[in-house]
Amino acid sequence: MIQKDVLRQVVTRQKAELFPKMEIVQREILDEILKWFKDERIIVLTGIRRCGKSTLLKQIMQKKTGWCYINFEDERMLDFKAQDFETLNEVLVEIYGPLSIYFFDEIQNIEKFEIFVRRLQEEGKKVIITGSNASLLSKELGTRLTGRYKAFEIYPFSFREVLAFNKTVVNKEDFYITDKKVNLLRFFEEYLNSGGFPEYLKNKDKDYIKTLYENILYKDIITRYSVRREKLIKELVNLLTTNTASKFTYNSLKNTLGLKNAITVKEYISYLNNSYLFFELLKFSYSVRQQLNSPRKIYSVDSVFNQVCGLNLTQDKGKNLENAVFIELKRKGKEIYYYEVKYECDFIIKEGKTINAAIQVCYSLDPKNRDREINGLIEAMNTFKIKEGLILTFEQSEELIINGKMIRVLPVLRWMVQ
Repeated sequence: MIQKDVLRQVVTRQKAELFPKMEIVQREILDEILKWFKDERIIVLTGIRRCGKSTLLKQIMQKKTGWCYINFEDERMLDFKAQDFETLNEVLVEIYGPLSIYFFDEIQNIEKFEIFVRRLQEEGKKVIITGSNASLLSKELGTRLTGRYKAFEIYPFSFREVLAFNKTVVNKEDFYITDKKVNLLRFFEEYLNSGGFPEYLKNKDKDYIKTLYENILYKDIITRYSVRREKLIKELVNLLTTNTASKFTYNSLKNTLGLKNAITVKEYISYLNNSYLFFELLKFSYSVRQQLNSPRKIYSVDSVFNQVCGLNLTQDKGKNLENAVFIELKRKGKEIYYYEVKYECDFIIKEGKTINAAIQVCYSLDPKNRDREINGLIEAMNTFKIKEGLILTFEQSEELIINGKMIRVLPVLRWMVQ
């Protein structure tokens, strides 16, 4: 149990610190979330630590009235239990006044939180909750709140948001004006290296990223899942980061790490997925068994982790570019696979039961890789009867007609901002 006076202190202090005097980039997903406020379901925002979920909550608050806020990651809330929720509710009404909207930040730290959240919803309150762990939130919401919530995944800044952070507006004609194009390419190259974590963009302090990485590793993985082999999971993270955008199997990683079976590798990767540190991409197949047994590809949530987790001394620009495209597709909510039969295509996009887009990514299209990249794209287009394909590069533009198929070659930054 937690004392009422402690709750008053926490709520009062957090309220006072809600809106610091600083310029904040409006998140692109904000308008989409606001559309669902008239819906009675709970809104759930999940994503990696420090990607901007709390700031997004504040942006929603500025559009609404009759709300309250509590962040459960406050160290003074360590003794908070499910039976304390009613006391907390009294304190929130006492400090904020009559309430119609509840904002709960990092609520997954509280066991059985979903019981109280469901009661609020049944009383006609709007509830918005955030969390940094996909598995725990989905588990709790899936048991007691099935069909009662609308979930959104939040990511670090997109390239468009990074431009907004740098107070840069892009017009179509900028791609044809040399100095403006060069400036955009400079911003984009910086984005590929520094990523989109808002706080890191302000301070460019690599120690901040190291601390963030360690918090994710220890709080969201080692402590939460009682992982005993700390050194092993760190070695696995190093391997995955070094091999971003590459294919792997659980068995191949098992052998590299010197383990006796692949079950441990599979479990650890699931923990990394749940913390939003990495994402797995499956090979497309109409056979579920074949899909699950095929090699997977691995992608990092943000390229900045290469600076502290990877083993490569120099960055692979092509892999970084592919990783950025993957995360942008995830940000847009696309269902993505990779394709491979005779040749490979980096991404195919499924909507409903149909594959309707094929995308190839390479840093530059040159004589050494041209046939390989085009053949992989054409094979996917033929297989799924796609009329137009896309090759994304760092800065090349071109249009190709091959065997009656249209292939557009575009710079990734242009694809991202259009």
